Amino acid sequence: MPAKPKPRSPGRLRVKQVRSGIGRPATHRRTLAAIGLRHHQDVVVVRDTPAMRGMLLQVRHLVEVTPVGEA
Repeated sequence: MPAKPKPRSPGRLRVKQVRSGIGRPATHRRTLAAIGLRHHQDVVVVRDTPAMRGMLLQVRHLVEVTPVGEA
């Protein structure tokens, strides 16, 4: 019997905050905090999940997202 393929683990995304949350709605500021971004030009690496994609979609005008290659 052939071996079962391992389920692929979700990829990773590099998220950089390129615009400030000052003057934005509270929901946008809370979303930035939930992603892990604390201040302008902050960079975090997060898992690529549907929930994270939804958060990034909400603040897409404040962040820059790039995929992280598997090492």
